[in-house]
Amino acid sequence: MGSTRGGVLRDRNAALALAGVVVSGFGTSALWLVSGIWVKSLTGSDSLAALTVFAMWAPVLVGPVLGVVADRVRRRPLLIGCQLALAVLLTALPAVDGADRLWILFGVLVVYGASGVVQDAAEAALVATAVDRRLLGDFNGLRMTANEGMKLLAPLAGAALYARYGGGPVALLDAATFVLAAGLFALLRVREDRPAPGPPGAWRSGLAEGVRRLRGSPAVRPLVLAASATMLLAGVNGAVIHAVIDRGLGHAPPYAGVLYAAQGAGSVLTGLLGGPLLRRLPERVYAAAGIALFAVSVGARALPYDAVVLASAVGIGMGLPCVLIAALTAVQRETPDAVLGRTVASANTLMYVPNAVALALGAGLVAVVGHTVLLPVAGAAGLLVAGWLLRAAPAADGTEGSERAEEALGG
Repeated sequence: MGSTRGGVLRDRNAALALAGVVVSGFGTSALWLVSGIWVKSLTGSDSLAALTVFAMWAPVLVGPVLGVVADRVRRRPLLIGCQLALAVLLTALPAVDGADRLWILFGVLVVYGASGVVQDAAEAALVATAVDRRLLGDFNGLRMTANEGMKLLAPLAGAALYARYGGGPVALLDAATFVLAAGLFALLRVREDRPAPGPPGAWRSGLAEGVRRLRGSPAVRPLVLAASATMLLAGVNGAVIHAVIDRGLGHAPPYAGVLYAAQGAGSVLTGLLGGPLLRRLPERVYAAAGIALFAVSVGARALPYDAVVLASAVGIGMGLPCVLIAALTAVQRETPDAVLGRTVASANTLMYVPNAVALALGAGLVAVVGHTVLLPVAGAAGLLVAGWLLRAAPAADGTEGSERAEEALGG
C-alpha cells in the first residue's frame, strides 16, 4: 500500500495537484467556520449564521450547468484563473465591519461556492488526463485524506485567528492560500488542446448531457445512485447529532467537536487505504462495504454510551467516503474527456444535494420522532442500499477484477 501511495507522490502532476488541494483546502475550511461565527457575532442571529453554509452550497444546485465551463476552456488556465479571481475577491471581506455590510460577505460566499463547483469539475477532469489512470483511485483517496485533514486543523486555526484579530485576517489568509495554489497548478505539466466549440445551446444543455452520460454508463450509474442515497442518510445523521449529544449522552454542545474530530480521523484513514483497496476489489464491492460500515455505525449512534457513539463516529468517517471515492474514480475512468467536466459536476450535484435536503428534513423529524428511532431506521436503510449496490450491474462489473489485477501487476 505504501508503494502505491508513493507512486502518486512520485508522479509530479499528482503531487502538485494534491499540494494545491491541501493549500486551498486549508483556507476554505478556515473561512467556512469563521463565516458563521462572523455573522453570529455581528447580528446575534443563528439563522443568518446558518445561511453562510447555504450560500456556499447553493451553487451546487446548478452544478451541471457550471460544469460546462470546464469543458469549454482549457482546464489548467481555468483553475489558475479561478484561484486568482477568488484571491482578489476575498480582499473585499475586511470591509465587513457591521451588520449593514453583511451583503458583501454573502455575495462573496455565493461566488466562492460557484467557483468551487467549477474548480472541482475542472480539477477532476484535468487529473484524469494528467495522472496515470492506474493511480486515480490512490489520488482520489489521498485527496479525501487531504480534505479531511484540513477540516481537522484549519477550523481551529481560523477560529483562533478570528478570536484574536477578527474576520478580515482570516479572509486574507484564505486569499494567500489561493495565490499559492494557483502557483502550484501553474507548475503542472499537461498538454491541453483547445476544446472544440459546442453546438448552439450547449451551455443550456449541461444538465441533460451530464445526467445522460451518468445514466448511460452501467458501471457508473449504480455507484452515483448509491452515493446519492447514502448522502441522504448522512444528512439525517448530521441533523440529529445535537440530539445524540444532549438527550442521548447528556453532554454540552461543544462535545460535537470531539465527534467531528473522530469522524475526520476515520475519513483520513479511509483516504489512505482507498486506492489500494480499489485495485483489489470491484468498485461496487468496495463501495457497498463502506456503506454497510456507515449504516451499522449510524444505527449504533442511537445507543446512550459514550464509547459506542465515539466508535460510531470513527466508523461513519471510515465508511461514508468509500462510495464517494469509488463513484468519482468510475466517472473519471468511464467518461470521455470532452464532457468530463459537466459529468463530474452532474455527479457531484446528484451526490451532495440530497445531503443538504436531508439536513433540513432531519432537523424537523428529530423534533417529532426522536433520534432513537431515526438513527436505527437510517442505518437499516443504509444496509438496504449496500445490498442493492452489490446486486446492481453485475455485467458492468464483471471485468473489473481482471483489469485491476493487470493494473496492480503493471500490465
